[in-house]
Amino acid sequence: MAHHNDEDLLRSTLAAVAPGTELRDGLERILRGNTGALIVLGHDRTVESLCTGGFPLDVEFSATRLRELAKMDGAIVVNSDVSRIVRAATQLVPDPSIETSESGTRHRTAERVAKQTGLPVVSVSQSMRIVALYVAGRRHVLESSIELLSHANQALQTMERYRARLDEVTATLSALEIEDLVTVRDVAAVLQRMEMVRRISGEISAYVVELGVDGRLLTLQLEELTAGVTDDVGWLIRDYAPADRLTDTDHEGHDSGDIVDAVIHGLGALSRAELLDPGTAAKVIGLSGPDGLDTSVSPRGYRLLNKVPRLPGPVFERLVDHFGSLQRLLAATQDDLMLVDGVGEGRARTIREGLTRLAESSILERYV
Repeated sequence: MAHHNDEDLLRSTLAAVAPGTELRDGLERILRGNTGALIVLGHDRTVESLCTGGFPLDVEFSATRLRELAKMDGAIVVNSDVSRIVRAATQLVPDPSIETSESGTRHRTAERVAKQTGLPVVSVSQSMRIVALYVAGRRHVLESSIELLSHANQALQTMERYRARLDEVTATLSALEIEDLVTVRDVAAVLQRMEMVRRISGEISAYVVELGVDGRLLTLQLEELTAGVTDDVGWLIRDYAPADRLTDTDHEGHDSGDIVDAVIHGLGALSRAELLDPGTAAKVIGLSGPDGLDTSVSPRGYRLLNKVPRLPGPVFERLVDHFGSLQRLLAATQDDLMLVDGVGEGRARTIREGLTRLAESSILERYV
């Protein structure tokens, strides 16, 4: 769990120093003024015990105040939500036995204080003109918005390629599902691509946090590129996970989130090399068979049925439960469909037409 909290602390600290925040404004002013600074983000008994000298303040935080106080030697302590400046010009005396890989005195102190208090510490280096964050046992150098945007745009281009490839393999899977020709390899190919999109999307989200107000456009682009992927992963897993792994579900299908989470987590834990191996991706969802990757598998029908418009959740679940496989669903007549609770004549027609349309379009796409 600690690992997760560390990630959260890093993200919230990056958000606190992102462009558009008062703190970032203050740090930029300190850099421009050519002074250094050491700022502890948070104030508690431990921090207090490391402070000697200086003077206690309790004033509202502002960029100009931070800039003026940084002209003096010593560290500045602010409260955890960076709304007040608590101390200034104070000497921080952390435990000298704490390991530090830094060479400059200010950075050494910053790293030790961060490790000893568990709170984020910002160090502005006068000589190197950099702002470094020490948080959750890591050192993170802040980059300018221009540098960050350039990295983020490269990641977006990669994301566009991944998404295009994902759309291709997904369309192929749909056509194969309709013709009942799916193999384990086809399912693994889609899972691999979905995970790649998820990973790079996480990378871009991190840039969004760090860019603050300068990352708004990025957010929109990211949302557009990831639209629908999360849902699709869930339906794909519920389509193909072996029955014994889906048994936790009640008839409304409420608990199958567990298997979905487990598979997503399993994919997330793979190294890059493992993710590129279709056999490993197949193992994560629990698919294997006599012919390995060429073993035939059939979907339950969740993913394609989900493309039929205006189907309420419970009816959707009952249809899959009742027919048990996509092939049976595709073969069902309007009367067969009406046997399912909640499916009247109108809805049965909608489902029948929707599935027919999907079947025609995906086969056309495949052969034209």
